[in-house]
Amino acid sequence: MLRIGLISDTHGLLRPQAVDFLAGSDFIVHAGDVGNSLILESLAALAPLTVVRGNVDHGAWAERLPYSDCLGAGGLHLYAIHDLSDLPVDPLEARIDIVVYGHSHEPRIETRGDVLYVNPGSAGPRRFRLPIAAGELLIENGRASARIVDLETGLTL
Repeated sequence: MLRIGLISDTHGLLRPQAVDFLAGSDFIVHAGDVGNSLILESLAALAPLTVVRGNVDHGAWAERLPYSDCLGAGGLHLYAIHDLSDLPVDPLEARIDIVVYGHSHEPRIETRGDVLYVNPGSAGPRRFRLPIAAGELLIENGRASARIVDLETGLTL
């Protein structure tokens, strides 16, 4: 089984609970609004890291980050982007199996057609009454399942 850690919207704050949750991942996807390069260094120390640039990621460290990225994982195609409204392709036509995104800070897992969409929520500073969250994708035998966890309570959302 392949475990992909999902995190987004850290906004310069990498909580110990997020590090603990992501530890043991085969690789990690950060869906943007990282906040600073120290977050990337800390996450890269845990597992190979794919990062996309969010709307608050500015400066020399962020210039190298792509606005979107497509990667293979366990025989599936995963597309990462910060703001889902900026998605430049039709996932079904592009044969994308999973779209990971952030921006709204709202944790969400939904399937549209044959495409799994996952927003792990925000692992950074609290916004409104939204939970502090991160997620994971589990891929086995070409099938993916997703889970999002409240980092403060440890409960699955």
